[in-house]
Amino acid sequence: MKFNNETAMKAIDRPYPKIINGASQFVIPVFQRDYSWSEENCRQLWKDILAIAADSGDRGHFIGSVVYVATGDSAAGFTRWLLIDGQQPVTTLTLLLTALRDHIRDKGWQGSENGPTPKRIEAYFLRNVQEEGDREVKLRLRRHDDATLQALVNAQELPVEPSPRIRDNYELFRELLLEEDPETVYMGVNRLVVVDVTLERGVDDPQLIFESLNSTGVDLSPSDLIRNFILMRLPEKDQTRLYEAYWCKIEALFRGSERVFDNFIRDFLALRAKAAKLERSDRVYVGFRREFATIGADPQALESLLADLLQRARHYAAFAVRSSDDELGRAFASLRRLGDVPAIAVMRLYEAHETTGSLNRTEFLEAIGLLESYLLRRVIIGAQTRGYGLEFAKLAYRIDDTRPLASLKVAMARMPATYAFPGDTEFEKALLEADIYHKRVCFHLLDALENRGSKEASDTSTYSIEHILPQNEKLPEAWRAMLGPDWQAIQQTWLHSLGNLTLTGYNSRYSDRPFHEKKTIEGGFAESSVRLNLDIRDALAWTNVEIEARGHRLAKRALEIWGRLDADPTLIREMETADKKARANRRTVDQVAMTAEASALFALLRAQIIETFPDVIEMAESKSVSYHDPEFFLELIPRKRSIGLLIALDFNEVEGHDGFAQDTADYTFVVNASHQGGVLVVVHDEGDIDRAMVLVSQARELIAGA
Repeated sequence: MKFNNETAMKAIDRPYPKIINGASQFVIPVFQRDYSWSEENCRQLWKDILAIAADSGDRGHFIGSVVYVATGDSAAGFTRWLLIDGQQPVTTLTLLLTALRDHIRDKGWQGSENGPTPKRIEAYFLRNVQEEGDREVKLRLRRHDDATLQALVNAQELPVEPSPRIRDNYELFRELLLEEDPETVYMGVNRLVVVDVTLERGVDDPQLIFESLNSTGVDLSPSDLIRNFILMRLPEKDQTRLYEAYWCKIEALFRGSERVFDNFIRDFLALRAKAAKLERSDRVYVGFRREFATIGADPQALESLLADLLQRARHYAAFAVRSSDDELGRAFASLRRLGDVPAIAVMRLYEAHETTGSLNRTEFLEAIGLLESYLLRRVIIGAQTRGYGLEFAKLAYRIDDTRPLASLKVAMARMPATYAFPGDTEFEKALLEADIYHKRVCFHLLDALENRGSKEASDTSTYSIEHILPQNEKLPEAWRAMLGPDWQAIQQTWLHSLGNLTLTGYNSRYSDRPFHEKKTIEGGFAESSVRLNLDIRDALAWTNVEIEARGHRLAKRALEIWGRLDADPTLIREMETADKKARANRRTVDQVAMTAEASALFALLRAQIIETFPDVIEMAESKSVSYHDPEFFLELIPRKRSIGLLIALDFNEVEGHDGFAQDTADYTFVVNASHQGGVLVVVHDEGDIDRAMVLVSQARELIAGA
């Protein structure tokens, strides 16, 4: 926050109950916006409340600042305040506590001696019990927000047109309270802490302070918020030392690139926690604060965090902000032109290169080339790009310091089918048949075809993309004569194809001129030094034949530049096994519900499976147990008095179709199964087990020989 030197405001950390308790009332001023917290905001506050309630220590949880100034119409024993900042959390907590009061009252819940009661909640958080009329409530909102809030606080019928946010968030808390102990919620609320900022009327200007707090400038940027969170409570000497040693260097790396800093913090948090979901960039401060809530209590851990942040920031910025002019820097720049989403994986690779030394420079360049090849190939074939952030985060998680390049290749080979690395056949087909001109990578593709691998690169910075066969639907007569009677079909088919595209600095001069003129005019293809134009210079005509031939030549070159993925099959199997073992360790078979009869059969089956296949991976699913080696071959599905076996066999692989095995190919799903396909066998008693195990062994042998 930035204020002038004449401000008289007082700011201290204070528990939230001490702000709201007492004979006082907070009023939202007219220049404030309406209440706007979403369900997501409310759920985050709810999670924070439960988390701080479960904390074994006595620390509080900071929820922001509450800035207020006296209205000037207070009376003896009663003060009315204008709430300049803090409306959103204060209103939300009022809704939560109203919901808590109503939940306790409706359910007849009773807690401990110091637990919440409707009377306590009203007296401490909702009402001024000694006041009447307008003074009776502790919070007054704006316009129709206030009518809805007062109806809820007073347990009255809502207005005909209630405030949707007020009503919906109150109802959300009523639903959440059905699954939580009211005493836990009450304890969490009592441990919330705010920065209590009291302004002095006549000295501090509430409007100016409000605008400063809520400006769209850099005052409230994630960088500033995180910096203050890290350094604010340290002694001044330590603040200066740590700022100069670490934080100012981090700021310098991202200066002028605030969005990249937000992405860096998002990726830093994801890499640290191996998160299954990435923080939104506009919520990175909240995520950072949650992850490092207690870091200020341990100076050594704080400095270690800052050192780690600085090191990773250097790696991240080297790719995402500015690249050097050496071979690695140029590779970074080329990848970045396709997107900044691989930054988290590049940061991880840089760590293996620079910190652990397990990735040499040649391997690092190969890894960056693979990432570029992956992105470019997928754009060319028209694959989806949505969700790339999490997929690249998963790649980063799987990079192993002992073999970083090999583990990256395996991780890319194991990406879901939706995000698979395109093979050569698919890539080449798209290069030859797709509309390349309208791909966002068209210029990047042509530039690399021109310059990649050359010691004398052409400066293409002033070039534009040229259609050799012109785009004009009304082709000049010379072009029509060259193409023949099917000229329209030829133009439509080949116009935007790779073989008809090149780079030139003379686009406007070429225009729709006949092919011969495009070659022979001043600056024409005959004089061009652009390597892409060599076969154009030597061509006698420019028809579908020449375009197709050139397309094949350029596609072959593209396959060399953006190579295919070659991953070690043995390592793929090894990592699949490790991943499945890790998943298996998260849940035990004891957690799968089953009846006593099913449990007895399950125990017999399980013992025989483990004895027959000692290296099998046993994985407890939500309602079943599956077996892998490392591919799936069996799932045991408890029924009321039996066990269903979903076996990874095609029905035509089962000998003697006597009805014991059922074909599931036409099933929409198998009840309670986590896998699909194969045959289904039902074991009713011990006598069925041997027959079932014959099919199980057959399935296991098939995957072993695959």
